[in-house]
Amino acid sequence: MSAGDDWYLTEDVDDFLARAGGFLRSRPGAHVMQLTWAERVRVRGLAALFGVLERGNEVHGTFFRLQGRGLGLSPLTPEHADSLAARMAAQGHAVPSVSADERTAVAFAEAWRRHSGAAATPRDLRLRLYRLGTPTPPEPLPAGRARVLGEQDLDQVIFWCGEFAKSVGEDVSLDAATWAGSRFADKRYTLWETPDGTPVSVAGANPLIGGQIQVDVVHTPAHLRGRGYAGAVVTEVGRAALAAGAQDVVLFADLANPTSNALYQRLGYRTLTDWAGYDFDGG
Repeated sequence: MSAGDDWYLTEDVDDFLARAGGFLRSRPGAHVMQLTWAERVRVRGLAALFGVLERGNEVHGTFFRLQGRGLGLSPLTPEHADSLAARMAAQGHAVPSVSADERTAVAFAEAWRRHSGAAATPRDLRLRLYRLGTPTPPEPLPAGRARVLGEQDLDQVIFWCGEFAKSVGEDVSLDAATWAGSRFADKRYTLWETPDGTPVSVAGANPLIGGQIQVDVVHTPAHLRGRGYAGAVVTEVGRAALAAGAQDVVLFADLANPTSNALYQRLGYRTLTDWAGYDFDGG
């Protein structure tokens, strides 16, 4: 048996979770993307391919690939990344891109070049994955309060997510018709409001999945920044996540934005890993 043959491939998300669920939940923060997308595939009925690296009756790694998209990898050693690249190339699988912790992404990009001949181009966007350690609320908190948005607030949710998308250059069109199929739809949103009820900042959180909650979508309008609103609402979302039973509370930050990285560190978030992506040519 070749090294690549140790990878078990399936299009059945329940089969994937039966084999790899315990492994993923053992380090929920590091496996945030695996857990999140497996749940989205399960709930939404999306087409996807999953892989589990099984050696000696133990799971050593996983991947997922949504239809028409690239690979998302759990942390892999260079040997394991090479075995996956060998398997995917041998079976003629298309791999347009890869996204993973930086070491794994680099290892797979090099392995994919060796096995497929495809050149890799690093993405400009580089992220840092943080995990909440000891929560450290800002002192003092800005005046106001947090308010969780519900189904009756859909118009506000769509507005704030649209503003966030524009601020980060995400090309999406959000309205009531497209909302349910967007990546924003399965989150719970919290606003920070001033004492007179004016919303000034928003933070979203994914559902509790496999022991972790990801804080995702944090936005304060440019003219309101520097007043502590983002710190206040992120603190509240983290508190609610821990109260809901999360073992890990995680979030991604753009490494090109020193302000947000410094803020999250002040709030008690600690570096878990750096994240990278590569796009591949046709080989």
